[in-house]
Amino acid sequence: MSTATDQHHGQEPVQPPPQRAGTDPVLLLLVVVVVALVLGATGYLCLAHPSLAEPISAVGTMASALIGAFGVAFALRRR
Repeated sequence: MSTATDQHHGQEPVQPPPQRAGTDPVLLLLVVVVVALVLGATGYLCLAHPSLAEPISAVGTMASALIGAFGVAFALRRR
């Protein structure tokens, strides 16, 4: 027998630590920063270019509805 097999004889296999179910704080911070930048850019465009305010608000309304639907679908999928 070699020494490699003798070292592992009688020991239990090492298992990786269990995964946490929570959200990674770095990912959460990144999402918050991106959302803040997008909202800031949208607000700037609406103030600097009033002619774009109506199309931007229409896109924002549709995007919020889609995000809500994806959020509900994701929450139901994780159960």
